[in-house]
Amino acid sequence: MMSFSEIETTTKRASKAAGFSWGIAEEIGKSIKSLELFGLPGIINLNNYLKKIKKKHPKKIEKIEKENKTEGKELCPIYSGVAFLDRCLELEKLKSLKFYNVNYPLLMIPFISRASEIMSKKILVQYDNTSFLLNFDRAIFSKNIDQQAQSLANVVNIEFIENKNSFSEQDWKELYKLSEETFVEESDSSKAKAAGAGLTDND
Repeated sequence: MMSFSEIETTTKRASKAAGFSWGIAEEIGKSIKSLELFGLPGIINLNNYLKKIKKKHPKKIEKIEKENKTEGKELCPIYSGVAFLDRCLELEKLKSLKFYNVNYPLLMIPFISRASEIMSKKILVQYDNTSFLLNFDRAIFSKNIDQQAQSLANVVNIEFIENKNSFSEQDWKELYKLSEETFVEESDSSKAKAAGAGLTDND
């Protein structure tokens, strides 16, 4: 089995050889390692995509809006992902976004996952029958993921999920009230220790 360090280094170098800058290649290396760490097929998706673009490098996405498409052309998942990550705090106000005709959409997921941590919000990503719930770059929950490689997604939907408690205010008040009982114990204990220390010092 390949180590995650080998995966990051090799994918970085392969991406540079395929035409990406060293800076972008380093981001790709981190992203593919992340996919493999979460048990998602990063290597096969990247390998297929790099073979596709080897002779004709994709264009960067200039601006991200609520709906993103290029007439008659397919979007690069790498450049789209990097642009999303770079501007994620600005994009949060849009609540949701769409990217049309995205090549190998799985390759966007690690960038969006890192954005989830920066924004401190969960992000839901859906395309075709596949969905991902990204949790602050700590976990990726996927449904109906193709373990091979999906070469094109007609639409990638991204939705920012507002944070909310999983418990009621009443549950919190009751639990907090119970926790207050330790305050008295700590206070009494502190006083006893302070008194004991004073006697020792005097002696």
